[in-house]
Amino acid sequence: MVEELVATGVAVVSAGAVYVMAAARVVKQYERGVVFRLGRLRPSVRGPGFTTVVPFVDRLHKVNLQIVTMPVPAQEGITRDNVTVKVDAVVYFKVVDAAEALVKVEDYRFAVSQMAQTSLRSIIGKSDLDDLLSNREKLNEGLELMIDSPAVGWGVHIDRVEIKDVSLPETMKRSMARQAEADRERRARIINADAELQASRKLSEAAKEMSETPAALQLRLLQTVVAVAAEKNSTLVLPFPVELLRFLERAAQPAGPEPGRSGPPRVDAQPDSERQEVESRQD
Repeated sequence: MVEELVATGVAVVSAGAVYVMAAARVVKQYERGVVFRLGRLRPSVRGPGFTTVVPFVDRLHKVNLQIVTMPVPAQEGITRDNVTVKVDAVVYFKVVDAAEALVKVEDYRFAVSQMAQTSLRSIIGKSDLDDLLSNREKLNEGLELMIDSPAVGWGVHIDRVEIKDVSLPETMKRSMARQAEADRERRARIINADAELQASRKLSEAAKEMSETPAALQLRLLQTVVAVAAEKNSTLVLPFPVELLRFLERAAQPAGPEPGRSGPPRVDAQPDSERQEVESRQD
């Protein structure tokens, strides 16, 4: 009798241990457990920690609530200004309602991925190339809104969407490089012209000051000579006043004809006989 009781007790304990092992579940901190009893959704969602279910009757599905980083494959499209580009992006999302994520959509990850690709192609067609390259913040907000609108009904929240890269054709890259080079050349010329204008104004003011004091020009000449001599060159450059050159040029010009007379001076011709007579008298 005692042996039968012991055997029965051991069998009960073993059955209880097997039941506990079959019913025991552990839900992690970043997970939530959704229980289906005979195919029907239980209203309560199991929180993190140890929990139990009815073996062979309940099924526990664990849903991860962590933020998921999903890359969106590069999508090729034509912008509003007729430029063919390839754009890829990254979507950050998380599950906020574990029950709806399992019931409302078959695979919420695949659904978010397809919605992101469709929305990205739509954004490409509605935007200009300049917006894709320089105004990405506005496009990111519009893309996030387009993906988040249907995802709310799936128990999924879109946390952030970022356009990662924009691939352009090689011909477009060369055209943009030439445009940027021409723009920089234009700005460089404008800066040089502005510098020349400011320098000319300062030189004009300096010339006016030196014209009032002639000694200042001589001092400036001596300073220039000292600056050139400090280089220890074998050739000494000595500035020469232009006014002195003009004075020498005017002095070297031949005197003009007398006033009232045009043409070369007149020379009276004498006959040969008179010239011989004058020479004999002189002898």
